[in-house]
Amino acid sequence: MGRSKLNSSRSLDVPHDHSNDGISPVLPTLSIRKINHRGYRVTTGIQPEGESGRSGIHLYKFLKICWRSTSGASRLCNILWPVVPGAIAVTWARPDLHVAIFALNYLAMVPCANLSGFAGQELARKLQKAFGVLLETTLGSVVEIVMFMVLVKSEHYRVIQDAVLGSILATQLLCLGMCFAVGGSRYEEQQFSEAVGEVGSDLLLTAGFGLIIPTVFHAAVSSETNASAEETANAVLHISRITSILLLISYAIYVCFQIRTHQSIYDAIFEADDRKHQSRHADLHKDKLTFTECLIALTISITLVTIIAISLVGQISFIVGACHVSDSFVGLILVPLVEKFAEHLTAINEAWDNQMNLALAHVLGATIQTSLFNAPLVVLVGWGLGLPMNLSFSLFNIAVLILAILVVGNFLRDQRSNYLEGSLCVLVYIIIAVAAFWYPNPKQAPTDTFTVGIDKQIFTGAATPLST
Repeated sequence: MGRSKLNSSRSLDVPHDHSNDGISPVLPTLSIRKINHRGYRVTTGIQPEGESGRSGIHLYKFLKICWRSTSGASRLCNILWPVVPGAIAVTWARPDLHVAIFALNYLAMVPCANLSGFAGQELARKLQKAFGVLLETTLGSVVEIVMFMVLVKSEHYRVIQDAVLGSILATQLLCLGMCFAVGGSRYEEQQFSEAVGEVGSDLLLTAGFGLIIPTVFHAAVSSETNASAEETANAVLHISRITSILLLISYAIYVCFQIRTHQSIYDAIFEADDRKHQSRHADLHKDKLTFTECLIALTISITLVTIIAISLVGQISFIVGACHVSDSFVGLILVPLVEKFAEHLTAINEAWDNQMNLALAHVLGATIQTSLFNAPLVVLVGWGLGLPMNLSFSLFNIAVLILAILVVGNFLRDQRSNYLEGSLCVLVYIIIAVAAFWYPNPKQAPTDTFTVGIDKQIFTGAATPLST
């Protein structure tokens, strides 16, 4: 009798009745039908935990589930949805209100990013654990990819370079620190798997090495050789493009490692983490989005993110010039905070539930996604558009990146975390934010076609023009 109960995500085998088939089989045949914890028949290819029991789209349930989201913090983000139409309306009706447009679109990005992250999480539930976590991380980076594409198309090279490193720092230090601090406030000490921490640290070191080479090359050639500015800029551009291709290959190897050759290891780790979830029973019995509804939510969120990103990027020149906000602060702090918002909430919520392996998978996965995929992708897209987008960062940014990788690697070494380590990570990030706020904008660049890393847009009357 005990085996007949539907508990957890076990499946039930139901024999198929052949009495009406018009066929008299010689031997009895069984058709296996999986039934999940809620009694729903599981669709082929869908994991029991992700089965919604519905198909297509049901508008009321769709809106209700999206509003409920994954946690209380996510529901608070949904309160900002009225800001979205307001931001779009002000952008088109009053294009002269630059500060208001920037502020409204900045806030409007939060619920849109939250919807994108939630839809990705719902879609990931329907897939194998390792592949689902990777897909969820990738979909969580859609906001970042859209922002990067808009920035590179607008030729905001300085801002996008800062945003690349700012995204890495925000995830590595702020998000990881919040995970350690929030989890540590509830548990004396939390543990995570060596496989998750060690692989993540190795990939971060590889990514950091790849990202700093063009900058070090530029600094060395400029100070130690007689090469002209044109020759140096061309060499840095070629190195950046080749490095980007190699970083993308590294990302492909990482994906193969996680979801193909070593999938069973990660599946076991993540499933063990799921069983630690104290609210697992309630979470399993929540209504789920259908596959179609997940795709619709992703389409809506990505469309809105693109519209808002275009409006947001269009005001950067004004904010930097007239409002005397540095390029570094906009790119290193402001842009990454909003583009990574959904991923940060997901990871922090998992740390609160003592699912540290899942939290680390999202934190390190998002960092790896940015450094090994998103940043190289921007360089290659710029190459395709004929734009001189490269990986030659400022020395300040590179120094900060190296130190951040060393700090995080040291904290991950013992496979344990507590609120002290989390607090230290957050404090380090605040120090970087303060330095970025006071970091001056680049000097006025000479007028030549080989100047890179400088924002080409000029705001009339700006106190510090970005380029000539």
